[in-house]
Order: sequence, then structure tokens, then C-alpha cells
Amino acid sequence: MKKSVYLVMAAMMIVAFVLSSCATPAATTPPATQAAPTSAPTAVEPTQAPPPATAGVTKVNFWHSMAGDIGGKAIPQMTNDFNASQDSCYVVYTYAGSYDDSLNKLKAGLQSKDTPTVIQLYDIGTRLMVDLDVSEPVQNYIDAEKYDVSDLEPNVLAYYTVNGKQYSMPFNTSTPILYYNKDMFTAAGLDPANPPKTFDEFAAAARKLTKKNADGSVSVYGGAFAIYGWFFEQFLAVSGGEYVNNGNGRDSAATEATFNSPEGIAVMNWWKSMYDEGILANYGRATVDTRNAFLAGQTAMFIDSTAVLRGMMDSTAGKFEIGTAFLPRPNEQALVDFGTIIGGGSLWIIKDRPQAEKDCAWQYIKFMASAPEQAYWQTMSGYFPIRKTAYQEQLAVDWMAKYPPFTTAIEQLHAAPNNRVTNGGLIGVFPEARATIESTIEDILSGKATPEEALNAAADSVTSAIGEYNLSMGIAQ
Repeated sequence: MKKSVYLVMAAMMIVAFVLSSCATPAATTPPATQAAPTSAPTAVEPTQAPPPATAGVTKVNFWHSMAGDIGGKAIPQMTNDFNASQDSCYVVYTYAGSYDDSLNKLKAGLQSKDTPTVIQLYDIGTRLMVDLDVSEPVQNYIDAEKYDVSDLEPNVLAYYTVNGKQYSMPFNTSTPILYYNKDMFTAAGLDPANPPKTFDEFAAAARKLTKKNADGSVSVYGGAFAIYGWFFEQFLAVSGGEYVNNGNGRDSAATEATFNSPEGIAVMNWWKSMYDEGILANYGRATVDTRNAFLAGQTAMFIDSTAVLRGMMDSTAGKFEIGTAFLPRPNEQALVDFGTIIGGGSLWIIKDRPQAEKDCAWQYIKFMASAPEQAYWQTMSGYFPIRKTAYQEQLAVDWMAKYPPFTTAIEQLHAAPNNRVTNGGLIGVFPEARATIESTIEDILSGKATPEEALNAAADSVTSAIGEYNLSMGIAQ
């Protein structure tokens, strides 16, 4: 390692403290883990046979964080298919819990020398993994065999590329979109084929969609946002605001939080004004509670990951027609200049494993990123493929025909320019930052502080955490 074992372990201890200090599981659970579909193409859950006793077969351990049907069917099936496709490598998959659980398990494993060869980690763990220097960058394999990445989605690759080097292979990828009840739009005199594009249009639509009882209480809210740090990051990005300095931490290591910019304050003023007017509901931090309110007809619009679309369509079938649209922006020009940031997770190769294992890990990662597997992954999970040619697979063609609103996710991804805003912030204390933002949103909505006051305090707190992290990593401030 470039860093001493002592430094890595000390940094891991700090990270463990950061993760444990986050407010709630919902605060740190990334969008990637919240999207179990309600049905799946396969009828039975695959099982995995023990590794073959044949000499020359290299065993590889893979830790993933996909629960429900995704982890119980999709990953086992894909892994079994890889194992059957060749006779030199054998991957054993293990559910390691949430991303935070998996990261803590990796920390413990680095001390006990019990680590996987491949691990799935959330997007916001990228800076930490790079700084800890415990992974084998996939760029090394890409360069060695001249692996063609031109078919991979450029905006997705950009997130996992640091200092010109791709560190991990994207796997489960999503962005947030607007979901709306088309039947309610029609009943309110709104055009269901023309959903709101801007902040002002969203507020105007929410106003018309809100229904009140005779006593003034609200029976149906026009919209609802879960208090989720990822959503604030996305509204900030589509407004053109960067989360941290130094090019969102990508030109050089971030030293200061900048989400308290005019763009960030404008986002929270908009959010707060709709809440105060009674046209935007607050169902708390858990995104599932907002989704359930939408399914129950308590709200007409909400935002969530593209990865929940399949489950939402299955759940609303026969009840009402669901629509999807781009995440609202401050104005029309923002639809051209800025865009959403990808979320989800990627696959990392742990460097201190035998070379034979790492070589097999690369073969496995390439397999998981192939067009047929990404098409299958899309149909099972609802995440969009990381590879453009995956959409040409018949399985994907049939799936898109069954779930046409999913085209919104693809169009929004392709509409986003590739710049420092859409690349997303890169900091080693992102879980803590998200928890801080969620507490900040709660303070704003409850009137404890103005958006400017609350965001300034949050930025000071996150800046302090970044400083402590950078110090632990030996990064110059």
C-alpha cells in the first residue's frame, strides 16, 4: 500500500464513527437499496452450489448489498451464469447488509485479513475508497487489455472516475425523476401529457391538485418530497450549484461545503414556501412512506429514484395511470445547462487479494457489465443499464414496451451534460453530510431557522467534517 497500515486503520476508525453518527438508517441508505420490484422474470430463487473441487479453479468472494428480489434472484442468477460460462473462476456471492454495514464489514476485514475480492459499495463511498487505497483500480485492467469503454454511459463513468482514472465498474445506476398521477391531473384540469418542468410550474400544478376538506384540512396534497439528502443534492445540481468547492471535489480534494450557495438557498425557499402554503406534504425521511402516500391517493406528485418505477407501475396497475417526467428545474435553460447526478453503486476489486482472484474478479465484473447481463439486470431491478447496447437486447426491448414510462430515465440521463455539476460531489464524509442536510431540512420546514441560516450552519458543520477527514488522510487543506 502507498499508505501505512496504521494510517488506513486510523482513517477507517474515523469513518466508522462518521457512519455511526448519522441520524437514521434512512439518512444513509442510498437510492440503490430502496428499490425492490414487486415481481420478477424468474419464478424461483436461484441457489448456489458449493465451489467445485477441481484443481485450478479460483474462488472469488463477492459481497453485495442488494436485498429482496434483487439480491435473492438477480444477483444469484447472474453469478451462476458467470460461473457456468467458464471453468477457471468461481464467484461466491454473499449479502453483506446495507452499504454502511458492508463498509464497516470491510473495515473489520482489513484488520483481520478477511476481505472479499469484489465488493459492491454506494456511489458516495468513492472518495473514501480512493483515499484509503485499498482497491485495485479497474483502470489498470482497462489499460492492460485495451478494454473498450466507449459503449458505457459517459455520465455514469464520470462519477467513478477520479483524477482521470476509473476506480470501479458501475453496476446499479439510477437518477431521481418526477412521478405523477395522470388521473388526478385530468380531474384538476391539467394536461397529463404536459407535466411541470420548472419549480414555478411544479408549485402551480401542486396548487391546483391540492384538495381541502370543509374544515380546511388537506385530503390530497399536490406534491410530496421525502426528507432525503440525495434529493437536495439533485435539486442543487439541476440548479447549477456545486455541493463542495474545487470543482465539486474533482479538480482537487474538496475543503469546503458550498451547498449554501444562492442555488441551494433558492431550492429550500421553494421547498419551504410550498410546505407553508399546504400544497406540499412532508411524510418524513423514509422514501417508502412518501411512495405509500402516493399509492394511497394522498398526494398527486412525488420524486424518487428511477429504480422504483417498475414497482410503482405494478402497484398502480388497474388503479390509476402513473406518469413520469424529468426532475423539475429552476427554469427552462437549466434543462439544457445542467442535469441530475447518477446514484447507486459500483463494483470494486480489493487490492490485497491474490492476483489470480483479482484477475477472476475482473472477468466477473466485465461479465456483469456486458449487454445481455445489463439488460437482464434492468428487467429484474429497474435500474437503467450502464451499457448503451443493452437496450438493443430483446429482453430490454420487451421490458421497455411493457414499462414505457421508463424512457424518462434514459432521456434524462442522456440530456444531462457531462460537467462538474452533474459529475456530483466527491467527499469522504458524504454519509454524515447527508444526515446533516436532512436535519437541516427538518429545521427549515419546522421554522427553527431560515433556509439561509440553516444551510450556512450545515455548511459549517460539513466543512469541519471534511477538514477532519482530510487531516486523517494527510490531504492538504
